[in-house]
Amino acid sequence: MSDNVKAELDAFLKQYPDIQMLEVLAPDMNGMFRAKRIPRSEFDSFCEGKVTTTASMPLVNSMGDYNLSIGADTLGGDPDKRLIPIPGTFAPIPWLKSPTGQVMVKFANLDGSPGLYDSRNILDKVLQECYYNKGLKPVVATEMEFYLLEQGEGNTPKVRLGRIHGTGLRQQGVQYASPDELWENDAFLNDVRIACELQGVPMTTIHSEFSPGQLEINVHHVDDPRVACDHAMLLKRIIKGVALQHGMVACFMAKPFAELAGNGLHVHASVYDKDGNNIFADPKSTAVPPLNDTMRHAIGGLADTMAQSMAIFAPNANSYRRLIPGSYAPVSTIWGYNHRDVSLRIPTSGVKDLRIEHRVAGADANPYLVMAAILIGMDYGIANQCPPHGDMITEGAEIGEQKTDIPITWEAALDTFDAGKVIEPYIGTEYYQLFSQIRRDECDSFRSVVSNVDYEWYLRAV
Repeated sequence: MSDNVKAELDAFLKQYPDIQMLEVLAPDMNGMFRAKRIPRSEFDSFCEGKVTTTASMPLVNSMGDYNLSIGADTLGGDPDKRLIPIPGTFAPIPWLKSPTGQVMVKFANLDGSPGLYDSRNILDKVLQECYYNKGLKPVVATEMEFYLLEQGEGNTPKVRLGRIHGTGLRQQGVQYASPDELWENDAFLNDVRIACELQGVPMTTIHSEFSPGQLEINVHHVDDPRVACDHAMLLKRIIKGVALQHGMVACFMAKPFAELAGNGLHVHASVYDKDGNNIFADPKSTAVPPLNDTMRHAIGGLADTMAQSMAIFAPNANSYRRLIPGSYAPVSTIWGYNHRDVSLRIPTSGVKDLRIEHRVAGADANPYLVMAAILIGMDYGIANQCPPHGDMITEGAEIGEQKTDIPITWEAALDTFDAGKVIEPYIGTEYYQLFSQIRRDECDSFRSVVSNVDYEWYLRAV
């Protein structure tokens, strides 16, 4: 391992000889990067696997706090874990003034075996057992929405709206897919493009979304879901870093404003056999879409496991503000073709690229765990021949009022997660219980805070 890493690092430093520091990036349970910086004098030591961190590093909550009771019960003194570089992830950080590079790492035990508490390792386990060992290869891509914000009044941010030139006014309205919105943010978007090229993130289309100040940047499909999630993590980091450089804040909260659309993390997934055939498609079918029973069963499995996966798809308090009936954020397990009101959408596609778009998760979710839950749901459905929930919604159909059949409050989602029987065997009991404990601890802490709303509604009235 160290020789290959050393050769890759040497090639990187030859290309970027000014690099003096390296940010070592590891995902935590929340889908946030935790990092260490090491100086150039320590690079060789890093390649030899001598850079370590605490076992608790990936187990902190959204505020970076660690529940000490977990350490007492589970970690036994919070021992060191090794940080193993992920090949192909050495890259410069163009938005920093200092000559600094970065590399993604995964957690390993001191003997080199995969670390249990790394969400990337959890996804790797699911991939190996459910797909690669069966001669199957998922092809996936992610789509994330975000807002650009600026300073508002007091401590409240506001959406960064385009200027109406010749006036002091800001542009109002949704302005979906407006080129003017792209022009307004041209310097920012160009720097995002440059950073993506430098860091190996295969960015595709950019457009303004269905809310003022909201954008979406997509990435290419890839045949390794771990790499797809790396792309999602890196793209979020790039957008945040470049936004700060331009005096803005990039916001990936699921629902930053009550009156505006939420931010979703949509995942597109198809599966191919060893001969390159799409296992979801019937090549002899003339129907639109040309789906087969395997795809129906995959959709059925996703529907059956959706409720118990909501704690992963919607991991924090703000996540549930996005789940509103009648919006593009789904609250039921319905499925359909070329229809954005469903949670499990089949986009317009043919035999080769027939796929499922999973539209439930928020942009605040951990992409590795979201991907693992989706792959688990598809495998479970195929293995157990699960039927979809209801008939397929057809293109242009009016759905009407949806039955809410997934938990849309944090406490209910955690209760359903704890009671679920499908996901736990796939990812392992210890990680499953740790996830529940950490998220529930944050839920309890959030609920104990007395907010300004309490004073505004009740202080005088009651």
